[in-house]
Amino acid sequence: MENYVIVQPEDPNSIDARDLMELLSDNLQSITGDSGKNSFDVTDVTVPRSLFVIARNQQGEPIGCGAIRPIDTNIAELKRMYAKSKSNGVGTAILSFLEEQSLNFGYSQIWLETRLVNQKAVSFYENKGYIRIDNYGKYLNREECICLGKFLS
Repeated sequence: MENYVIVQPEDPNSIDARDLMELLSDNLQSITGDSGKNSFDVTDVTVPRSLFVIARNQQGEPIGCGAIRPIDTNIAELKRMYAKSKSNGVGTAILSFLEEQSLNFGYSQIWLETRLVNQKAVSFYENKGYIRIDNYGKYLNREECICLGKFLS
């Protein structure tokens, strides 16, 4: 049976959102030694042309999340991407939704940062058409970081 995933905008301050982001932080801490909490402020996804989404399964249970926020007029930054299951299309559904919404908001690119040691995430994004870009912003001159970007069409 086809996995059923619904992705929709939700309040980043909701209990489900906080629970998912806590799971993400724990996961990142175990993989990279950094929870990523210092790289995300919930107010970043409550400004115009930003969005926080939650993916839910057929039973309505929260199974993943993600967000976009503006870097500049043309570039959105992908934040807080997380899927409880790494194999049933949850991450792909979230990413596709956020890419579509980014286009609707008028962005031409999406950028993101993850850690080089987080090879599963790097491979996931590369398989979705993201390519390595120069490190930007707070990730400049940080060898443990990898920044990726994609032109939207």
